[in-house]
Amino acid sequence: MSKPIILTVDDEVYVRNAIERDLRKQYGKDYKVIKTSSGAEAIDTLLQLKKRNNQVALFLADQRMPGMDGTEFLLQALKIYPEASKVLLTAYADTNAAITAINQIGLDYYLMKPWDPPEVNLYPVLDDLLNDWSARAQIPYEGIRVAGTLWSPRSHFVKDFLARCQIPYLWLDIEQNEEAKILVESVSSGPLRLPVVFFPDGTVLIDPDYPALAEKTGLKTKAGSPFYDLIIIGAGPAGLAAAVYGASEGLKTILIDKEMTGGQAGTSSKIENYLGFPNGLSGGDLARRATLQASRLGAEILTAQEITGIRTELPYHYVSLADGSELSCHAIIIATGVSVRQLNTPGIEKLNGAGVYYGAANTEAVHYKGKHIYVIGGGNSAGQGALFLSRYAGKVSILVRHSLSSTMSRYLIDQIALMENIEVQTDTELLEVHGEDRLEKITVKNSATGKIWDCETCAVFIFIGTKPHTELVKDIIKLSKEGFIITGPDLLKLGSDWKLKRDPFLLETSVPGIFAAGDVVHGVIRRVASAVGQGSIAVSFVHQYLKTV
Repeated sequence: MSKPIILTVDDEVYVRNAIERDLRKQYGKDYKVIKTSSGAEAIDTLLQLKKRNNQVALFLADQRMPGMDGTEFLLQALKIYPEASKVLLTAYADTNAAITAINQIGLDYYLMKPWDPPEVNLYPVLDDLLNDWSARAQIPYEGIRVAGTLWSPRSHFVKDFLARCQIPYLWLDIEQNEEAKILVESVSSGPLRLPVVFFPDGTVLIDPDYPALAEKTGLKTKAGSPFYDLIIIGAGPAGLAAAVYGASEGLKTILIDKEMTGGQAGTSSKIENYLGFPNGLSGGDLARRATLQASRLGAEILTAQEITGIRTELPYHYVSLADGSELSCHAIIIATGVSVRQLNTPGIEKLNGAGVYYGAANTEAVHYKGKHIYVIGGGNSAGQGALFLSRYAGKVSILVRHSLSSTMSRYLIDQIALMENIEVQTDTELLEVHGEDRLEKITVKNSATGKIWDCETCAVFIFIGTKPHTELVKDIIKLSKEGFIITGPDLLKLGSDWKLKRDPFLLETSVPGIFAAGDVVHGVIRRVASAVGQGSIAVSFVHQYLKTV
């Protein structure tokens, strides 16, 4: 941890050097002494220190300075570091100014110049002030800080990215934290853009995209080689399993995802029916463990890197990336999974991330402590999300078009029934959402009675089914009418133009050497365990394919 700072301000060179000399002699072991020559310079210095989240213990300012006197400097400085101790250096004629500063800004002490000998006239005063400051000072957070507002969609996306990548950060709401607001304004030019991400080295990213965040936080975004035995597209459970087995079985393997590892499963607050975890585990924990495992076994993992195209010149396949690079390989496994289907409800699009969330939005749940919030959907993901959100919310209402028993596992239904702050409203659908810059209320309808009514709420979490991520390959490989990838024996059953003499391998697509695994595959059972199994099995068929080329 860096040393706390004592900052001095004096426009006279002799005085400035003398006070720095005396302070370093007495406090240099425990504090860093910074000298400045004007109030404006000192304010700029404080803003830079705040960007790095350094602590400032004490201001020592000369009262008589051109442009900005000591009292005015302290008034501005306290907006940035309100807990710092405050001392004015004064002449005999400045007594009234010192008294005014005591009344206006709570000045801790004023010292007459000259202060010689410092052992008598300087150190005892500062010792007391620094001891008092140390007693009340909080240890500063030395990691990444994200400043924004709860209702900023971009702030939500950045927090979600960092959380799902297992990157710790401190959230600063500029509507609740005046220091954070001043800090954001100090690095902004023109209209305010949120969020602002502050890094320990003092650098700042304003409204960053995923690639910029990934690169700055040390995630790998560039491939280490132009050629691989196996390229895996999508880092959900199926893709992670394929990476673990591909790397462990000697294949030069790279796993690529346009966001972060975990996929849709990574947003799950708790998976209770995954084999080997009797107490359940979160999707984030599963993704973290699998990511570490794949990396340890030698798989390369690229995050925040989008694939823009795939082409085939047998026996090789080529993958184009958004950064303009191209990778080649012997085989590809497509494990792009599915995402929560978005609603077309009137008013909903503009509030996405500002009270409307798709998935459990673990990063936002704590902000709705004691509130009445709504969950839309009746599948397992909705049940898991409702149980997680009920830890924070005062009340959770689940709106479902039918009964839970038709789509939700019994263990979740039983747990929901035991929760006093969860209610289930069956035969109920969302008609409209209302709000300008944040969600304020929703309109719902009971299909059995025809009744329509409004409900005031600040948050809605949506789990209404999924759609496959197959846009990348829709013109390359055969898909079902619902958009899922057709593989293996189903290719022959559904009339694919398969030209090889051999039958397609299980999980092989209509293009030889391109396989698919997980929820993106037509006709599979969509469970985390099934996706993991398919990812590992796909690697076995990759080995069989490689023997034929």
